Amino acid sequence: MKSRVWNGALALVVLFSLVTQIMLTALDAAPHAGPPTHEPAVTRFIRLFSYFTIQSNILLLIGAVTLARDPSRDGRLWRVIRLDALLGIVITGIVYATILAGQVELHGFAWWSNLGFHYIAPWAALTGWLFLGPRPRIDARTLAWSAIWPALWIAYTLAHGAVTDWYPYPFADVTQLGLPTVLINLGAVVVIAVVLAMLLRLLDTRLPSGAATSGERERPAVPRQRSGAEAIADREA
Repeated sequence: MKSRVWNGALALVVLFSLVTQIMLTALDAAPHAGPPTHEPAVTRFIRLFSYFTIQSNILLLIGAVTLARDPSRDGRLWRVIRLDALLGIVITGIVYATILAGQVELHGFAWWSNLGFHYIAPWAALTGWLFLGPRPRIDARTLAWSAIWPALWIAYTLAHGAVTDWYPYPFADVTQLGLPTVLINLGAVVVIAVVLAMLLRLLDTRLPSGAATSGERERPAVPRQRSGAEAIADREA
């Protein structure tokens, strides 16, 4: 029950923030983009979904919704999505708090959306994972597959920026900083991600399993149907 409530509430926070940001983008009134750009809506939305923050929160929303429905959820693809969501959202919280916070003055719905994306979602997701699990879910194969999305995001960001001269974050702006500096900045983020992934894997093997220790019942095993020969053998015994 605890896992369902926690993840359900987290999903609502992320969904509210995401819908709010989509509305602001549609109205060309997203503060992080500066004054109205009068760019085509398609361009604005491509840029919106180019943000690591947005992609991380979408992955987190998928994970939170599935855990609200089934706290013991598992599966190869789900493990990768869940780990990417956790790594992405925690990195989002760290980078925003240490580098990006305060660069844009926010008001109204934009302030609430920012609160959900950068302050509530990262630490609520990490707290939920620490206390509610489910575990174990992080193995070597999951770690390997989870590296694909961040690598694709970096490649896409640099390629998209080279074509459009637009970059989602100041520390990734090749036009302003130059490619060597940007690669160093992105490399530092990768190092943080690797260290965090190793720490999560270590904790995944040391902490309690999560759902079963948090008031959630394990699914009962389905009894195996006994064959006629086994029933006769039991009667003869």
